[in-house]
Amino acid sequence: MIRCLLSNKTSIAILWALLLSVSASGDILSDTHRPEADTIKKNGRIRTSSAGESDLGSAHYITINRIFVLGNKRTREPIILRELSVKPGDSIKSSEVSVLIEKDEKKLFNLHLFNAIEIRLMELEQGRADLLVEVNERWYTFPVPIFQLADRNFNEWWENYNHDLSRVIYGLKLYQYNMRGRNETLTLTAQFGFIQRYELMYRIPYLDKRQKQGLIFQTDYIDAKNVSYRTEDHRLVFLEADKVLRNSRGIGLTYTYRNSFYNHHRFGYQYRFTTISDSLYQLNTNYLGPENLTQRFDLLSYEFISEHRDIIAYPLKGYHFLFHIQKVGFAISDDLEKLDTWISYARYIDLKRNFFLSNLSFAYWSNKTDIPYFNYGAMGYNKILVRGYEVFVIEGPWYVLNKTTLKKRIFSRIYNFEGSKLKQFKYIPFSIYLKTYGDFGYVENYPAYAQAVPPQNTTLSNRLIAGTGVGLDMVASYDTVLRLEYSLNSQGNAGLFIHIKKEF
Repeated sequence: MIRCLLSNKTSIAILWALLLSVSASGDILSDTHRPEADTIKKNGRIRTSSAGESDLGSAHYITINRIFVLGNKRTREPIILRELSVKPGDSIKSSEVSVLIEKDEKKLFNLHLFNAIEIRLMELEQGRADLLVEVNERWYTFPVPIFQLADRNFNEWWENYNHDLSRVIYGLKLYQYNMRGRNETLTLTAQFGFIQRYELMYRIPYLDKRQKQGLIFQTDYIDAKNVSYRTEDHRLVFLEADKVLRNSRGIGLTYTYRNSFYNHHRFGYQYRFTTISDSLYQLNTNYLGPENLTQRFDLLSYEFISEHRDIIAYPLKGYHFLFHIQKVGFAISDDLEKLDTWISYARYIDLKRNFFLSNLSFAYWSNKTDIPYFNYGAMGYNKILVRGYEVFVIEGPWYVLNKTTLKKRIFSRIYNFEGSKLKQFKYIPFSIYLKTYGDFGYVENYPAYAQAVPPQNTTLSNRLIAGTGVGLDMVASYDTVLRLEYSLNSQGNAGLFIHIKKEF
């Protein structure tokens, strides 16, 4: 009887996950995107469509005379103008003005510098107009207290570690956005408790006058007294001590190139050095590799991002593509040498009448299977997991994942506090979405686990796993998202899961 019930739950989870995925994929494939003819004449010159046909015909064009920017007390004007599709002297096809304005408003909003943006034409005469860009700037300095868990997520802490308050991490994280008014970001972290962490990150998106090249500098120093040293039945097993069990430090520099509004290239170099204690080594002699108490390596990486989502913080329309490849063990040391790559594609579809469909496909591959435990690839971190399996870690040299969500917006309102002395908090948007979802994934097991006697961590690897459920998303200003999800997985387990970030 129990086996029958479990089997039915397993079938429901897998079937619903596959059904939603096929539905999303079908919608994506059927949504053909034919190249549109250009709707802008640059400085009096006509750009023709990809078919080679002129777009003028009998169409009415509006020539942009001047562009005015209002409300930018801190943000420098070139940062705003860089996101606009038009420049003074350009002409816009009248029938496409509203679409162009909407796209530019979303590009400005995705800078994460403004609470509200309004772009409008001010017609001077027939066929000639000024463009007015009005912004409401955010609050840019955030000293955020750190009070979080040492575990991967709330559900792991609650279920696997009996909501032990001693596993809390505390400290302070300072975000300084829009440094010098140039959309530069400075992040400082001082964290204490089970894991002591000190981090510095400085991002400069624009180095040159054409605003295409940038740099990201980052360094960190981490002391851990609470370390997962092995995995049992896909659950992390921790060692706690009064002294430092693992120290890790690193430094990195990334060169960024944004050759268009939507495409980004990143070339990065990092160096990392890690040491562990004798007690940690004795519990897992393959933690950093056989007979190794230290590990040092550098890595060279390349990443391409094509960003076409309407609102990055909580997208409802558009798509996002990412490709990443990195060579670990590039020049300095052979303590670790491997090639990793991952790719993801997310699509967001507005089904109208406040219904929205989203789908994520993700794949990871590494060329080495005989590597230290500390460097294992795993599904179960950040957003790369099958919902319903939040408390599990599934390790493997390659894995694939598909996530699909169907949601309905049931409440949406922008609260306008006209009397507020802080203009940065004048507009507070708040929305609620009711949703159902279905995920599935597959992880290939590491040979070390499969060949062990008895075999280890084989319950969820080398087989299709799935999860489905219903949930509620609450979305507010400053990229705040709270997700409440009740999930059923293909093992027949169900539970309530809490997340504080978007699903993908």
